[in-house]
Amino acid sequence: MTNIESLNKALKERILVLDGAMGTMLQRYKFEEEDYRGERFKDWEHPVKGNNDLLSLTQPQAIEEVHKKYLEAGADILETNTFSGTTIAMADYHMEELVYELNYESAKIARKACDEYTAKNPDKPRFVAGSIGPTNRTASLSPDVNDPGYRAITFEELRVAYKQQCEALLDGGSDILLVETIFDTLNAKAALFAIDELQEERGIKIPIMVSGTITDASGRTLSGQTAEAFLISVSHLNLLSVGFNCALGADQLTPYLETLAHNSEFYVSAYPNAGLPNAFGKYDETPEDMARQIKEYVEKGLINIIGGCCGTTPEHIKAIAELVEKYDPRKLRKFV
Repeated sequence: MTNIESLNKALKERILVLDGAMGTMLQRYKFEEEDYRGERFKDWEHPVKGNNDLLSLTQPQAIEEVHKKYLEAGADILETNTFSGTTIAMADYHMEELVYELNYESAKIARKACDEYTAKNPDKPRFVAGSIGPTNRTASLSPDVNDPGYRAITFEELRVAYKQQCEALLDGGSDILLVETIFDTLNAKAALFAIDELQEERGIKIPIMVSGTITDASGRTLSGQTAEAFLISVSHLNLLSVGFNCALGADQLTPYLETLAHNSEFYVSAYPNAGLPNAFGKYDETPEDMARQIKEYVEKGLINIIGGCCGTTPEHIKAIAELVEKYDPRKLRKFV
């Protein structure tokens, strides 16, 4: 059975668990500038502290450790350490030339960990989701309040950058491509266009997860779309799943997941933050609190894939995994 067949079979049988936050876990290592640099980049002319994607090259053992902690906690799907793995985001560190290697090596680390755990328990196959973040540019909005027509990036520039990232993620062994934390649907469309090109060029079918982010209590993405408008904007593609992550805690995300669950033909995913950040930017919600809130999702039959975003740890994922194994996944809807 291929990985894609295993994935489809698993989604029909149970709610799949996505991992939790990579950044939250890496903070525990207290890496400093020299740790980020490693031996290879010790003479790099620019600061690199904070470039977590680079750690796949300079501290790969830490990335593998984090992955294994999430697998041990019950995660079925691991995200690669590539949230900022485009030339656009890497330009902040003058590391555009490393993009292919960063994504390829990150995918390989996750692949190795997943294969190890699948071999231990073939009845619970583990999958790699290539993480594709939104970049730090927006194609729909002007960054200059005095020039509303100005754009810092074009659709074509985004498409080229995303395609390079996706090629490396696939080459490194990703089963799924996850376009996540979407605050601007036009950026996401560039990524989806690039993935579609790759499917055609390689003659393959790539499972695609799409995950938007509702940025505040207005219930809209940063570029102004409601949950329903966001769904309509991406529904022309043959997606594996559509969902929301980040920005909000589990409690606040419920009404938007209801919109997706009642109107989508795709599987529905959610990976909220561990509540809302406190005054110091930390997340206080305990694993028990988060699982209690997510119970509403499963009781209402809203989700097929569940995990955690900012502030979540293996303890959060363990609590969530133990909860959802008692519930059936959301049934797929078909609309005429």
